[in-house]
Amino acid sequence: MSTAPSPLTLDQLQEQIASGQVDTVLVAATDMQGRLQGKRITSRFFIDEVMDNGTEGCSYLLAADVEMNTVDGYELTSWERGYGDFMFVPDYSTLRHIPWHPGTVMVQCDLAFIDGSPMTVSPRQVLKAQLERLDALGFNPIGATELEFALYNTSYRDAMAGEYRNLEAASTYNIDYSLFGTGQVEGYLHRLRTEMDGAGLYTESAKGECNLGQLEVGFRYADILSTCDNHVVYKLGAKQIADQEGKSVTFMAKPNDREGSSCHIHLSLNDSDGKPAFPTGHGTEMSETMKHFVAGVVDTQHEFTYLYAPNINSYKRFADGSFAPTAVGWGWDNRTCAVRIVGHGPGLRLEQRVPGADANPYIACAALIAAGIHGLENNLELPEALAGNAYTQDVPHIPRRLHDAVAAFDSSTVARRAFGDEVVDHYSHAGRVEMAAFDAAVTDWEVKRGFERL
Repeated sequence: MSTAPSPLTLDQLQEQIASGQVDTVLVAATDMQGRLQGKRITSRFFIDEVMDNGTEGCSYLLAADVEMNTVDGYELTSWERGYGDFMFVPDYSTLRHIPWHPGTVMVQCDLAFIDGSPMTVSPRQVLKAQLERLDALGFNPIGATELEFALYNTSYRDAMAGEYRNLEAASTYNIDYSLFGTGQVEGYLHRLRTEMDGAGLYTESAKGECNLGQLEVGFRYADILSTCDNHVVYKLGAKQIADQEGKSVTFMAKPNDREGSSCHIHLSLNDSDGKPAFPTGHGTEMSETMKHFVAGVVDTQHEFTYLYAPNINSYKRFADGSFAPTAVGWGWDNRTCAVRIVGHGPGLRLEQRVPGADANPYIACAALIAAGIHGLENNLELPEALAGNAYTQDVPHIPRRLHDAVAAFDSSTVARRAFGDEVVDHYSHAGRVEMAAFDAAVTDWEVKRGFERL
């Protein structure tokens, strides 16, 4: 498949449409669950209508659960409001080839009401609002997301038909850093690396992880908005390439009883002159800016956990000794802490280790930035670093259930000041919808435990 350079300019896209190289334009936006949704538009119609005017979509896309069920209780839209349209407004800085679909490009969009006013609860706008706040303080964030997933030799259709039991993992033992183990799935990994490059991402590496079939592909840091735009393209592409190969991948935080899949977020700041704002001295010490920022992240960790871990399953990942954090605190190059300080010189940065692979990157990064702003604006003092094994220390812990995390977020004055009531109410309701669905479900565990014995 083609791996033409990307991203594209709008002029280049029009030339490629005219020459017949491109026949389909994906117009896409990210929903609350972090998935790209949109339309496949013919190139001719895109040029004639959509390029200058955008296109419409149903507002339920930001008021539905993971199974796309319409859900009551949202202020944004409902049966009473008629589930009207909103606008997909293309951001042409995101134009890119989609190499796993020949003749196809994608443009990512912001969402707006029909009158042109921004849809503030849209994940991309939630992040952009925090970026504007940080810019007003004279800083711009750069970073990367480390996204793990599990690969299976079972196709999506077969997995569903078998009710997701007895899946054949792509590896049969721990292949963390194993070149032999990743060599056995190099056919898939090679496509993933090269075709992501063709989609405009800067692929760095691929490696095995602990769980059966678990892998990670790393991408170079960028400005945070671009990092999130790339993240959702990568997640979509990883699934679609697996599907084309008769395989499947999952980005569940905890797909089974073994190790979960994370989405560690690495972040640092540049000042208005483009100089790193986090390091000082020889680049191994934190500046006052970094201390305040990290202090804000630690201070809001409990209240903002829901934005990093938005699903029932997210909380199954948090277990002692699992490399998923449980303790609220930070440490120097310490993977047992929620916040790890790593790197040196211009690369000195924080790593937020709470998010799982199921996190919405825009919402998680917005939370991280809002937390840092809280620290900067209030000149928060950085608590002492956690040394040694944070799992065994007598320190506060992150919420261990979605119920507790949603309640903490909903009642957070810091969250309401940072995001506004509309955003907090919208996403808190989404959490309550997820909880209600789970509380009403009869699980396999209950049936196995009680069918005969009770």
